Amino acid sequence: MSVPAERKRELIGEFAQKNGDTGSPEVQIALLSERIKDLSEHLKVHVKDFHSRRGLLMMVGKRRRLLDYLKSTNDARYDTVVERLGLRK
Repeated sequence: MSVPAERKRELIGEFAQKNGDTGSPEVQIALLSERIKDLSEHLKVHVKDFHSRRGLLMMVGKRRRLLDYLKSTNDARYDTVVERLGLRK
């Protein structure tokens, strides 16, 4: 359940803080959100795939930790990421 290369480039271009930025929290959160969305669709079809479900839960936890970090360092950047991705918090 990886993100296709073209979609990954689009997300990096959209959320990068500067040219060549692939490691900022915004980019990492966007990529994780895309993988979570794809894996959620997979689990709707394959209900008993518990190994992938564990991976999904780990990705959700990692995204939550990144969001918490971003909120503690820069609240405005956190708000923009949450709004642009359509996340609840």
